[in-house]
Amino acid sequence: MAAFDKILSGIAGMDEALDFIRLGDNVVFQVSDLEEYFFFARSFAAQALKDGKKLIYIRFAQHEAVLEPCEGLRIYEFQPEQGFESFTVGIHERIREEGREAFYVFDCLSQLQSVWYTDLMMGNFFRVTCPYLFQLDTVAFFPLIRGRHSFDAVARIRDTTQLFLDVYADKDSLYLHPLKVWNRYSGNMFLPHAWNSEKQRFEAVTDGMGIGRYYVLRQEKETTLQDLNADSHDRFFTMAKMQYGEGRFSEETEAQIIESTMTRDEKMQELIKKYFTGTDYFALRDRMIGSGAIGGKACGMLLARKIAEKELPAYQGYYEPHDSFYIGSDVFYTYIVANGCWDMRIAQRTEDGYFSEAGRLREGLLKGSFPSNIREQFRTMLDYFGQTPIIVRSSSFLEDGFGNAFAGKYESVFCANRGMPEERLAMFENAVRQVYASTMDISALEYRRQRGLEGKDEQMAVLVQRVSGSYYGNLYMPCAAGVGYSYSTYKLQKDIRPDEGMLRLVMGLGTKAVDRTENDYPRLVNLDRPTITMARNTAEKHRFSQHKIDVLDLEKNTLAEKDLEQVLPDIPEWLKRLLLEHDYEAEQRLYDSGRPRNVWFVSCQKLLEKETFTELMKALLRKLQQVYGNPVDIEYTVNCAENGDFMLNLLQCRPLYVGPEGGGIKVPLLKKENCFFDIHDACMGRSICRKLDGAVLIDPKAYFEYPYARKPEVAGIIGKLNKHFNNQKEPKNILLIVPGRLGTSSPELGIPTTFADISGFCGICEVSDDRAGYMPELSFGSHMFQDLVEADIFYAAIDTARNSVCYQREAFKEYPDIFTQLCPEEETLNYMISVYDFKDKDIYLWMDAPENHAACGIK
Repeated sequence: MAAFDKILSGIAGMDEALDFIRLGDNVVFQVSDLEEYFFFARSFAAQALKDGKKLIYIRFAQHEAVLEPCEGLRIYEFQPEQGFESFTVGIHERIREEGREAFYVFDCLSQLQSVWYTDLMMGNFFRVTCPYLFQLDTVAFFPLIRGRHSFDAVARIRDTTQLFLDVYADKDSLYLHPLKVWNRYSGNMFLPHAWNSEKQRFEAVTDGMGIGRYYVLRQEKETTLQDLNADSHDRFFTMAKMQYGEGRFSEETEAQIIESTMTRDEKMQELIKKYFTGTDYFALRDRMIGSGAIGGKACGMLLARKIAEKELPAYQGYYEPHDSFYIGSDVFYTYIVANGCWDMRIAQRTEDGYFSEAGRLREGLLKGSFPSNIREQFRTMLDYFGQTPIIVRSSSFLEDGFGNAFAGKYESVFCANRGMPEERLAMFENAVRQVYASTMDISALEYRRQRGLEGKDEQMAVLVQRVSGSYYGNLYMPCAAGVGYSYSTYKLQKDIRPDEGMLRLVMGLGTKAVDRTENDYPRLVNLDRPTITMARNTAEKHRFSQHKIDVLDLEKNTLAEKDLEQVLPDIPEWLKRLLLEHDYEAEQRLYDSGRPRNVWFVSCQKLLEKETFTELMKALLRKLQQVYGNPVDIEYTVNCAENGDFMLNLLQCRPLYVGPEGGGIKVPLLKKENCFFDIHDACMGRSICRKLDGAVLIDPKAYFEYPYARKPEVAGIIGKLNKHFNNQKEPKNILLIVPGRLGTSSPELGIPTTFADISGFCGICEVSDDRAGYMPELSFGSHMFQDLVEADIFYAAIDTARNSVCYQREAFKEYPDIFTQLCPEEETLNYMISVYDFKDKDIYLWMDAPENHAACGIK
């Protein structure tokens, strides 16, 4: 059959009224009761089977079945509870498999609104499904319940479908009123048509009495309709708020608010019910843009604040209030659909396209535009913030949940927020686009796949927060910021209690606390003894301190990294005394050489000597862990005043995965000739005894001498090897040994890999090398560290300058090097990169977590 060929509806008079249904038509029936739809759908199905057509019933709703099983009918069931994307992709895959010229009967579209809580997502489903059916020359019937959906949602469906038909009925009458019939016309087509029970056919209503009866029935049906100017999500909240004001707030209403707006995680839902009130829910909704959920990061932040407020009232005066906004997760998919990116999204969801199509979709997400109603809400929000800097943060469905931190996988974008209103709006919209596009980052995709989450709905909500801080000339930043952990597996001294918690603390914006950056070291604080350091003298304290400060440069309207010396002129003396220390030894040397000046370095020492601050952090982390029933990590800022007062801004809280619980193991005492390395107090991971299949080694001197511009190529080769070993039928235990810092943004300090490049290795060792100046960093608390812990990857920082470390690189050379077999195109780099094969060898990696002792060698 050819496209637009005429199809019989099975109902006399309907074909004449519509000039026949055609191949490619999607037919939407707007009804008051599903019984009205059953009449049309069942007649159509009977005719299709009679004509030998391929008939498919798409079943997904809880209502009575539209069609019962019979010969020739194929019934496929889907679960909208799985989420918009999984549900929609599943149906699209079925449509693709059924092929061209299939006939479909769908369950009621209105059921999707009941499950997804919004008209918007129901409309998005139809907007992407209808054109796909049209392309395949199918015919599909859909019902829609009148009065359940906003005018905007119905308009979107009407604009997309080929036929939109109004149906009205009572016990005596049945009317069919075509409102849209695409690409054909007749003189009586858009008149109401009445069912003539005697003749068993529809006839156009052309007489005055008949028309009068039709409009009487229509008015009766429409008098009970609610206000449809708003989305069903907004109507629900309006009704719930009114009931709450009247003292009526049911458990069912609260459960729907939590599930539709906050989280579907049952554990988080119970905590929210315990700490939130109706007022909290409505305050949240008032600060939402669009509909849907606010995502994991926003949910965790709000819950942690409520826990602190209710459980630690003694510290109430030290918490900075929040005034965040939330872009609902439904906006993300609406953006994809409205900008024609859905086909790319479908392609990326396939096995072959999971990585290969990600780049194309990312580019599409970066180029899209937002609907006018969403842009207007953006403007209102920006008017509230004025010119105060803001940060646009990812807050996806799966982010910051139990077992899935997604630490650093998605973007956070600072907006200095300077300029004319339209300029600030453009910068903000670009920031949201960057967050959306980061869902296609290769490391994020690898992270999801590694955890079996690639098929899960991962809608992206956005958290918009005011940047907490002060103005220092043309710079803007908080006094201090960082991350905190309620449980620390890293101890500065052996007798320190890990359950007292730990901080990574920096001056300025907290980005320096979570990223591995050039020659910069945050202050590590064990809250058991917050003022101690590992440094043996002032020179070491200075060397292993923070040398660059992340700030917002208001003159350049951007996030900037400044040398401490550049920031000092704008810093008041009282803040210097709080966060900085003098390097008196360096000052003395300068004085002796006739060049006297102050030499400062960041230590945050005086802040840490404030017992109120450290006791607050300790109490907060302990209480959050207690309530969560799990270790947690938080992000925070600290703003201080000259009189000694301070305020803490709690920005984020999520469950912290610290590895499976377990005791230690006995690390054997290896003979020197059998020992590859043996280290204490410089490793992380759970206790293991793991037989190794091989090791990848990067030669420090060769890497140092390799051209700077080409050093990222080495990261690419590591990624290639990682992919090779990941794709083996039997999992391989491969150790990766590299010079300096892995994952650094500065190739001169190490190899700039991403998590996707190293996700499959069983262990990673960073090795120092004095010849090239490489120095590993035991970066507990960074995003990279959290990735390694969650992936159960052993980590060691091997400082060959320490007398207590045994490291024998040459011992690996006894084994076959198979690098050129695995990477024949890069065989010229074999002098730098080696892949040693330990097949049939008893080479083991041992880790005793309680003693922080690791070794590798021949058993």
